[in-house]
Amino acid sequence: MSKNIISDKSFEFSIKIVKLCKRLYKDKEYVLSHQLLKSGTSIGANIEEAQYAQSKKDFISKLVILSTFL
Repeated sequence: MSKNIISDKSFEFSIKIVKLCKRLYKDKEYVLSHQLLKSGTSIGANIEEAQYAQSKKDFISKLVILSTFL
């Protein structure tokens, strides 16, 4: 694990989401699987994007977007 706990946790969450989606897909839950995969993995992408924000205001804006997922 790195020193960035949030990134590590979101990566672990994404792995769990991918595994769940594979199981759902096998059960022919295609629409649910696809939507869950998109939304579940976007959290990590948004966290990474927030870390490289160009300003404090931009960083806060991206964190506000992330808070809607919690």
